Amino acid sequence: MDMDGVLDSMSMWDATLGLPEQIERAAESAIALGGLPVRQDIENIAVLGMGGSGISGDVLLAIAGPFLAVPVVVIKSYTMPAFVGPETLLFAASFSGDTEETLEAVQIAVEQGAQVVIVTGGGELAAFAERNHLPVIHVDRDIPQPRAAFGAMSIPPLVVLEEVGLFPGATHWIDLAVAQLKRRRDQVLLSGSEPAVLAEKLVETVPVIASSAALGAVAGFRWKAQINENTKSPAFTTVLPETCHNELTGWEERTDLTKSSFSWVALRHDAEHPQVSRRFEIMREMLEPKLAHFLTQRAEGEGDLAQLLDLVLFGDVVSLELAKLMRIDPGPIPVLVDLKQRLRSGE
Repeated sequence: MDMDGVLDSMSMWDATLGLPEQIERAAESAIALGGLPVRQDIENIAVLGMGGSGISGDVLLAIAGPFLAVPVVVIKSYTMPAFVGPETLLFAASFSGDTEETLEAVQIAVEQGAQVVIVTGGGELAAFAERNHLPVIHVDRDIPQPRAAFGAMSIPPLVVLEEVGLFPGATHWIDLAVAQLKRRRDQVLLSGSEPAVLAEKLVETVPVIASSAALGAVAGFRWKAQINENTKSPAFTTVLPETCHNELTGWEERTDLTKSSFSWVALRHDAEHPQVSRRFEIMREMLEPKLAHFLTQRAEGEGDLAQLLDLVLFGDVVSLELAKLMRIDPGPIPVLVDLKQRLRSGE
């Protein structure tokens, strides 16, 4: 319990608000990494990881994907696609180093001849890298939870892509993102901040996070996952324009339930297609009378990475404000720990 009476046994608030500095350290850790393939030998990219580590692949796809001359696939599984081979640059990311899906799949990738870069805080994955002489980007293990290592896990692959000549300018976009995060941090620390106000509106409802494009999809999933883990409560996400082809009709009936129990948060950004902007406005008119709240949060910052990370930090703080209002300790995740233990024991 801290001086403000906030239950936070694992210092998740401090870890969250330290995101700008975490990103700066992460970028530096990936510069001049040895053992990388040359650009001419790379025909595709794969990113392997689960949970708070696996989202690094989603970030790479959203931020670097549109500019890359080679395709990218994100793998969140025990298995490995057959096309992964000697022409593949594969990032294997696990904060703990002991994620069973990642450990099994990376062994397959090495057997198939992939050129592997490891991003980890240690564990069996680090030992695997040492045995196989793979390049490793070491992550600070003092970070309290994998989900609090968003920058540490997501930024190094972008720097590596710049190092091999696939994503020139990555460090420039990272610098702009850090500057925006510091501005946003100053704002969320103010009394009565925007995240605190938004959390007060969400606290009695189940939030649905609506977004668009790859940038928004990553941010929306992050909001959902952070609310799940930090408040131990349900939250859901949906991505436009697909929402308008199916899910929208699911809000036509049961207004007795939706009006009292659900809120929508629309995450808006500069990469939004003009027709998606129109869809958001039309959907607001349709849905607002059927929901407890229809709220909007717009990204700030220069460049897609800055806007993505701005939404991430804002959403992370919203989830912590929700935990505070609900008197829940955001750090521990006992149900996930129990699941992993049962899987290991064969129960």
